[in-house]
Amino acid sequence: HFPKDGPVIVACNHIGVVDGPLLHGCIPRGSHIFVKKEFFTSKLGFLMDWAGQIPVDRENGRASLLTAKDLLDEGRVVGIFPEGTRGKGRAESVHAGVAWLAVNSGAPIVYAASLGTRPEGASVGYVPAPRSKLHMVFSPPHILPDIPRGRAGITEAMEVIGEGLRAHVDYAVELTGIQLPGDEGTR
Repeated sequence: HFPKDGPVIVACNHIGVVDGPLLHGCIPRGSHIFVKKEFFTSKLGFLMDWAGQIPVDRENGRASLLTAKDLLDEGRVVGIFPEGTRGKGRAESVHAGVAWLAVNSGAPIVYAASLGTRPEGASVGYVPAPRSKLHMVFSPPHILPDIPRGRAGITEAMEVIGEGLRAHVDYAVELTGIQLPGDEGTR
C-alpha cells in the first residue's frame, strides 16, 4: 500500500545501525533518508551523497528539514527516524522534525517498523549477519487531521504521529513474531 507517486513521509522506528539502509532498500520508490551528519565524513560517507541521503545536524536540524520539505514539494519520498537515535524502537519519544514536516508539507505519512536488526542483548551498533531474518513492515498512508501550523500544532502532530508509529510497531511485532530488543518474553 505504498503510494506510487506524490510526496510521502516515512516515519520509522530505530533499533539498529542497519535500519537506514534497510529502510532505503525496502521503500519501493527512490527515497531520501535523514542520516546523522557524522556518517557523511566516515569511510562510507560517499555512499550517502551518492544515494541522495539528507545529512542532519542533531543539534540544529533546520537546514535538513528545509531540504526535506523541498524534496516533498517535488513529490519525493523522505524517510525519518522520529526517535532521533537508536534505542528500543518503541517510539516512546518523537522529536518535532517529523511533525514539522507533516504539518508544513501536508504529505501523507507511512509508518514503518524495522524488526530483527538488533537482537536482545546486542549493542545499538550491532550489524546482523548475512541472511539474517530482517523485517520492514509498512502501514497504509495516513493523513494528519486538520492541525494548525505553529507550536501548538507541532505538539499535537508529535502526539498523533507518536501514537500512530507505536501502534504500527505493535502491529508489526504481532504480525511477524519478531520482538523488539528488551521485549523478549513480555509479549
